[in-house]
Amino acid sequence: MYQTHLNNLRQPLIANDWQNGVFQLNILVTGGCGFIASNFIRKELSENSENTITNLDSLTYAGNPSNCKDFEENPRYSFIKADINEINRLKVRKDFDWIVNFAAETHVDNSISGPDAFVKTNINGALELLKFCRQNDINFFQISTDEVYGSIEKGAFKESDVFLPNSPYSASKAAAEMLVRAYQKTYGLKTLVSRSSNNYGPFQHPEKLIPLFITNLLEGKKVPVYGSGLNVRDWVFVEDNSKMLSIMLNSGKTNESYNIGGLNERSNLEITRMLLKGLGKDEKSIEHVEDRKGHDFRYALDCKKFEKDFGKFKRAEFQKGLQLTIDWYKNNASWWKPLKQKKE
Repeated sequence: MYQTHLNNLRQPLIANDWQNGVFQLNILVTGGCGFIASNFIRKELSENSENTITNLDSLTYAGNPSNCKDFEENPRYSFIKADINEINRLKVRKDFDWIVNFAAETHVDNSISGPDAFVKTNINGALELLKFCRQNDINFFQISTDEVYGSIEKGAFKESDVFLPNSPYSASKAAAEMLVRAYQKTYGLKTLVSRSSNNYGPFQHPEKLIPLFITNLLEGKKVPVYGSGLNVRDWVFVEDNSKMLSIMLNSGKTNESYNIGGLNERSNLEITRMLLKGLGKDEKSIEHVEDRKGHDFRYALDCKKFEKDFGKFKRAEFQKGLQLTIDWYKNNASWWKPLKQKKE
């Protein structure tokens, strides 16, 4: 298990560390077989010994049951195969304390070629969950993205900044957030919102940049770099993101939104070169391709609000986290090869 190596990547919280197991929460996680959500569930089950998790996932191409294999027998975990749009027609328990909504279509390229699925899941699905929460007095935690803000040349986005989404994906996530705000303001629903930067780490679907490039290089293929490769993203290790989400969920705070960043800005070309070096390849493996339509140039998050409310958080060192990720994909070809074959 890669888990045994993670403790070497970071230091514990420096301040305001919360007491595990003080309160028991019954949590419904939607999209729990996905990349970030499965890591979050693993973190929640291991560090909050009283909390129970129900995972509701429709198992689209990005929902992989094997992501949950190591905790599927945990007595505090259960699974329901269903679409979030069906939540109000399902016979499910209604005594949850929180719904944590990870369920989403997330790949920007797919949103450009087929935006309808993004509206159905990311907007309509969020609305169905909000209706369920209102009817049953359940708090709602929306997992959102830094992409709702759009692109920024200098500085960093604060939680109060205006939304200027530039892709069908980011527009759908921004619309979902507006619904969350409306339910909080109009109906008094208790909510939380996180806006995370780009995640990386084990169990990420190989359509995303870092696992796509790692697996291509392992297969002896070239890596497709959009345009000049100078577009900048902030990268957060998925374990760190999961930890920060767990802190938010277990804090008792509601009706707040928080930027969750890695404080680690890198251009796509810099990431590519680090992966080439980590896998013993040279720049002959780079293939520059036509730039993505509406490609945002730079994302950056101001995360001072999170640290003000919860204390300073020591993030994983990027080079170590990236090498751990490379090693995981090297050792788990049986996990990612079938996923790539399905997309071909």
